[in-house]
Amino acid sequence: MARPITLFTGQWADLPFEEVARLAGEWGYDGLEIACWGDHLDPNRWDDDAYVQDRLDILERNGLKVFTISNHLKGQVVCDDPIDERHRAIVSDELWGDGDPEGVRQRAAEELKNTARLAAALGVKTVTGFTGSSIWKYVAMFPPATDEMVEAGYRDFADRWNPILDVFDEVGVRFAHEVHPSEIAYDYWTTKRALEAIGHREAFGLNWDPSHMVWQDLDPVAFLWDFQDRIYHVHCKDTKKRLTNGRNGRLSSHLPWADPRRGWDFISTGHGDVPWEDAFRMLNAIGYAGPLSVEWEDAGMDRLVGAPEALAFVRRMSSYEPSAAAFDSAFSAR
Repeated sequence: MARPITLFTGQWADLPFEEVARLAGEWGYDGLEIACWGDHLDPNRWDDDAYVQDRLDILERNGLKVFTISNHLKGQVVCDDPIDERHRAIVSDELWGDGDPEGVRQRAAEELKNTARLAAALGVKTVTGFTGSSIWKYVAMFPPATDEMVEAGYRDFADRWNPILDVFDEVGVRFAHEVHPSEIAYDYWTTKRALEAIGHREAFGLNWDPSHMVWQDLDPVAFLWDFQDRIYHVHCKDTKKRLTNGRNGRLSSHLPWADPRRGWDFISTGHGDVPWEDAFRMLNAIGYAGPLSVEWEDAGMDRLVGAPEALAFVRRMSSYEPSAAAFDSAFSAR
């Protein structure tokens, strides 16, 4: 099944947008999933026709299209508690303002609304991102959180995101939440609960990224089947677990990326533990026809080598054709 293969620019925001577009075009990518940070995209210029056209012109000069845009960083701020120096490092001076946490959250929410408007101006139907969470801090905590505290976290999510999603509905764009630790939906059951919290509204779906599921021992292929009507976007990113020596822990011990003492790490796509063949067969079975976005992230490998290598791998995997036999193969063990 032919699907566009894109490069997510979030890990390339240290380079000018035009340089990233040049590299992706030379490597043979079909398009970009453009991040709303660095100089790549500014959501607050959504109504600047010349700016929007300039972004489109850069893509066209490099033989690329835009299928999706991302605002993971500002989405994270919408629900997070506490707001602290981690967030200061990922937002602009204007958004941070005086640093009052509620003001930061409100300004982030307004930028998410403008992200939907910018997507519409670019002709894009999907925005990917994070939601943040006021209750992630309670995961595996002692003393444990009460049911009431957890329920308040889902109400907070719904209260903050429903007004944002109203704008998404107004402009005909969908939000694809990346299921990821530190978010309101970080595994199977929290995904179901988050969807329930916002009444299963169609503006809110999922960005499927198997790398964050594998190290949690979730089945990313079964996840595709169970949430097939909500799979709005796909990230191709891999994970390698290193949990066999009796010392490396799943929570990674506050160690930096690529440290061999970590219990898992991101690794170049195709070299890790994600069951890619079954995943692509399942994507065929559920009829997913959207972009396959390479989120290249491997602290132990040169990205100028890894990004074109990942493209070749994803293109080969995407050649699996849908059939009843393919579905049986993908789902037989699940």
